[in-house]
Amino acid sequence: MQASRIAPSGAQTKVVVVTGDDAFAEQVRSTFGASTKITLDVIKGGLTSAGDIDVAGASVVVVDIDASDEAQLEALTRLMTRIGNWPPVVAVTQAFEETAARRLMQMRVADFLVKPVAPVELVRTCARVAKAPGGADTTEAQIFTFLPAVGGAGVTTLAVQTAMLLLNSGARGKTATCLVDLDFQHGACADYLDIEPRLNLSEIEPSPERLDRQLLEVMLSRHPSGLSMIAAPNRPAEMRSFDPDVVTRLLDLVSSHFDYVVFDMPRTWFSWTDSVLLGSNKLFVVSETTVPGLRQAKQLVAAIRERLGDGPKPQVIINRFVQKMFSAGLRKSDIEQAIGDAFLACIPNDYGLVREAIDRGVPLEEVRKGNKITLQLKQLVLPQPSAKSATASAAKKLSLSLARG
Repeated sequence: MQASRIAPSGAQTKVVVVTGDDAFAEQVRSTFGASTKITLDVIKGGLTSAGDIDVAGASVVVVDIDASDEAQLEALTRLMTRIGNWPPVVAVTQAFEETAARRLMQMRVADFLVKPVAPVELVRTCARVAKAPGGADTTEAQIFTFLPAVGGAGVTTLAVQTAMLLLNSGARGKTATCLVDLDFQHGACADYLDIEPRLNLSEIEPSPERLDRQLLEVMLSRHPSGLSMIAAPNRPAEMRSFDPDVVTRLLDLVSSHFDYVVFDMPRTWFSWTDSVLLGSNKLFVVSETTVPGLRQAKQLVAAIRERLGDGPKPQVIINRFVQKMFSAGLRKSDIEQAIGDAFLACIPNDYGLVREAIDRGVPLEEVRKGNKITLQLKQLVLPQPSAKSATASAAKKLSLSLARG
């Protein structure tokens, strides 16, 4: 067993890492070593060869284990029994395996991550679990909700692409983003991204108090891009309705662990729909360029305003809009007049691009960079620089150019 320590002066947080993986040890040193507020102990050799680990004064313990190795799981069980509830333990495993995940939950580890672990996710997890009870309040996510006014309006496409935009909106890397498919009967988010849906509400409904971070991690699906997703397997022949307390508890848990959450809503109004809409920061009603589509969008906006009162204001997006100079079809001015002040924008039509992205399970930008759909969505969901900041940026560039001259 070898131990190395990075101990800056005035350190406030002690992180103990146990690993037999040289690459992971180096990643941990790179992630935590630059901070003057962290004391880092890296114990090499793994749990089975580390003996009694000294966790005195530790704020969090990170244990890298092979979840398929029974000896390592037993060693982790002994460690958890010895240290009790503090310090919290974060388990890092080689791959996701449901049986092992459930064993980790039974041990009451504070959290677990699956390799490869992004540095920002490791830091965020350690910071969260290291907070003592009664610590600082949890930062709530920004929530974007897409609600269809008509069937086949393309809500799932817009929700998926919005989630991808938010995921990649961070100035220093990816932001923690979760896409939640709340259409439990006909949801398509998992199919669009070609990943397995893992949510099993029937399992947690009898005992909603079991729903915590560990169980949430078991039910999260992961896209190669880094996007997290909550979705249930389709049950087309069943009209599925769940206890609203279970659904809202799930959504509260998701919102407390991600920076951004995107909801893909069903057209049917359930007992929990009001709660979801009231918790939204942005509420988009999606419809199509037809007279019935505009009427139903307007009716849905009126119903939402009546039910939510002073809650989030619904904004209408018309999807697959085709602008033609000389045509008898609906023009943008007709749409604005029909919808009124709730109208937000039209998303241009590009069926071939969307179809290819869906078939490949990738974002639109991966198929064609700078496409019109993504550019329009960016304007709707990402913060736009103000005229003042844009002027300041232009002035700075001009100053730099003069300096170089």
